[in-house]
Amino acid sequence: MMQQNLVEIIRKSITDNWDKKALTNYGGISITYSGMAEKMLYIHTIFDYYKIAPGDKVALVGKNSLEWAYVYLATISFGAVIVPILPDFKPGDIHHIINHSDSKLVFLAENIFETLEPEQTPLAQAYLSIGTLKPLSDSGKDNQQSVNPQGFPESLPQSLTRDSFTLPRIENKELAVISYTSGTTGFTKGVMLSHNNLVANVVYANENMPLQAGDEIVSFLPLAHSYGCLFEFLWPFTLGCHVTILTKTPSPQIILKAFREVRPRLVLAVPLIMEKIYKKQILPVVQKKTMKLLLNTPLVSKILESKIRQKLIDSFGGNFHEVVIGGAPLSAEVEDFLHRINFPFSIGYGMTECAPLISYANWDKTRLRSAGKVVDSLQIKIEKHQPADDVGEILVKGENVMLGYYKNPQATTATIETDGWMHTGDLGMIDNEGFVFIKGRSKSMILGSSGQNIYPEEIEARFNNMEYIQESLVVENNGKLIALIYPDFELADKNGVDEKALLGIFESHRKALNNIMPAYMGISGVKIFQHEFEKTPKKSIKRYLYNN
Repeated sequence: MMQQNLVEIIRKSITDNWDKKALTNYGGISITYSGMAEKMLYIHTIFDYYKIAPGDKVALVGKNSLEWAYVYLATISFGAVIVPILPDFKPGDIHHIINHSDSKLVFLAENIFETLEPEQTPLAQAYLSIGTLKPLSDSGKDNQQSVNPQGFPESLPQSLTRDSFTLPRIENKELAVISYTSGTTGFTKGVMLSHNNLVANVVYANENMPLQAGDEIVSFLPLAHSYGCLFEFLWPFTLGCHVTILTKTPSPQIILKAFREVRPRLVLAVPLIMEKIYKKQILPVVQKKTMKLLLNTPLVSKILESKIRQKLIDSFGGNFHEVVIGGAPLSAEVEDFLHRINFPFSIGYGMTECAPLISYANWDKTRLRSAGKVVDSLQIKIEKHQPADDVGEILVKGENVMLGYYKNPQATTATIETDGWMHTGDLGMIDNEGFVFIKGRSKSMILGSSGQNIYPEEIEARFNNMEYIQESLVVENNGKLIALIYPDFELADKNGVDEKALLGIFESHRKALNNIMPAYMGISGVKIFQHEFEKTPKKSIKRYLYNN
């Protein structure tokens, strides 16, 4: 168990940086560390009003914002359990997660509240606005919905000082977060992360990553996911950094504009962002005939590569130590080019179940194609099917490993061995110096353009229940999701439906699904397959055969 206490680290950062800016909504308002303290303690009075106890669940639904951040910090520092929910989820999925998590309060954006039906979540006592912290509906003792409950706490008095600010003692062993990476009933899996899981990541980052008090950070990854939450918000906050939060789903252009204005000291990115920058800004230049020739001329190439490197560094604000890329595999072509021009980037490896970090190395110490070395708070091993195999499943054990899946003991037992080793479901190898190389994802998760986790089985399950579809496979192609469909040809022949008509039917199915799925899970096109997809002996589709 980590000796450093997470809530104490948060309290100390607030008092040490009392008058400094903590968070800013990009293009909007800012809040100081003392302002965060006031908001957190006010939310604690709201918890007392609703008789929320340590261990009770509090759902949080909204876009990235400083308001989201202070609700998150207030909840975990009270000893309650935060349940972050992606704002992209459809109302039915939000209702389901609130119910499945046993959430007693729901903080959310008002535009999202307008799409929900509080009566569908009977355990939730109230829905409160993230922005105003006032009730949007309150069932009260008589279960009558109200937005003006009697005795609701007013704002805290303005007498709070650096010396008087305190937070309750919450032990690291306690549950802090239940993270849902999927919404629908058949795929619900709430990852239980303890204070210890979170602080293990924070402590490792403090000791191994280049960031310090006063540094600027741009946050654009989903805060409802552990990667963005830990490394673009929670860890920088514990250091006394100033975090600028992009409050809307950002395009690469908006992200780069923010980088140039804020000039962050560390950049977190997902592969798709780097790949888009490479394709749109670098390839058009280096593919010109003259440039190709010059890049193959030894002395000239070094000068040109240096200029390209500087231009790329400037596009990220020109003030950063390194770009850390994670969440999914980076294109080998992009990685090779960045390595060739000596661009300061590093690839990390993690998963929600480890809150999230598993391996990392600084950019000047890492190896090409590797994901760094296992973090200090974990052990790692490769489970091989055959002794002669180089590649096997990656297993990890230690401080970062989750407590389990909420209300899902079967999934927990299947993932975590009795001796604590957790199956990642990913394939890899470790070299003689301890560098981790990811060789394949036995899990099928796809990373969305803004860092959202997309589980293709969730979409496929819906497709497979639709007319004339025998089976389907959702794959990624140039950043877009495509549905490969093997039709029920027997039924189509029986009903006189030809292939052209089938394609029209599948296109209608696609549009119907897109209307009920989150936008980031939208299917861009469908393609008919004439033959059944190849299967493993366990009758699972061999996904890797269809990924290109």
